Amino acid sequence: MTDQAKYYWTSSACTDVGAVRELNEDAYLERTDLGLWLVADGMGGHFAGDVASQMVVSSMDGLETSGSLSAFVEAVERRLVETNSRLREYAKREETHTIGSTVVALLIHGEHAVCLWAGDSRMYRYRDAKMEQVSQDHALVEELVERGVLTPEQAIDHPHGNLVTRAVGAADEFFLDVEIVPLRAGDLFILCSDGLEKEIAEKEISAMVEKSGTSPLSQLLLERALSYGARDNVTVITVAIDGEPGREQADEGRFRTENKHADAGDDKDTARNEQLPPS
Repeated sequence: MTDQAKYYWTSSACTDVGAVRELNEDAYLERTDLGLWLVADGMGGHFAGDVASQMVVSSMDGLETSGSLSAFVEAVERRLVETNSRLREYAKREETHTIGSTVVALLIHGEHAVCLWAGDSRMYRYRDAKMEQVSQDHALVEELVERGVLTPEQAIDHPHGNLVTRAVGAADEFFLDVEIVPLRAGDLFILCSDGLEKEIAEKEISAMVEKSGTSPLSQLLLERALSYGARDNVTVITVAIDGEPGREQADEGRFRTENKHADAGDDKDTARNEQLPPS
């Protein structure tokens, strides 16, 4: 799939309930035809977390790209803000305090990639043999680290590590953080729920990128998390960027992934809950 014949991309995505939880409250969207990928993680411990994440994914139904990057970003933002309102109303009807979900999304348009997020689902960029976290967690432990109360090492297994400070559906007032980065051929983006980073440190993810060969990286990361016990649901999307039409992904397929789309009619997203609250 391309955008204005400048860049080409391939992507793969997978999700798993993990080794401990009984219900998968993660959901993902993979729209290579639009240049849009999204991971949503329903807030565990709250009512209907799986419904919340599926509503985030379903909010992108019927979305089409328009002429500009800003219009594309605004369309995605608007749908997520509307979903926040729907989840707040749903929580009131169910007489519960919060029905919410984190979200992290990657949009590609022209020569730029855009990351939008709320919560602790993450987006990484791998470039020039270096891994960088593009998003910044909206989480209590992240705030404590920034204030110097905790060290990064203390934050890893902190008892309140799962408390997020922003999410879709968590409050009446909702806004997303946005980061715009220039694209470069060879870039690799990884979107994931916190179930991945709970098990695999950033350095290990980077090492796995280097060694992934022709295997789909998303599946390798998921399998590694499962091998470590996967205490939470795990969802991973990888998006590899290439700048040469018709060429296999960089270095003899290093970033080649499962779903290579050739036309704008192909799209794939996660299975949806059969029963969602009315619009």
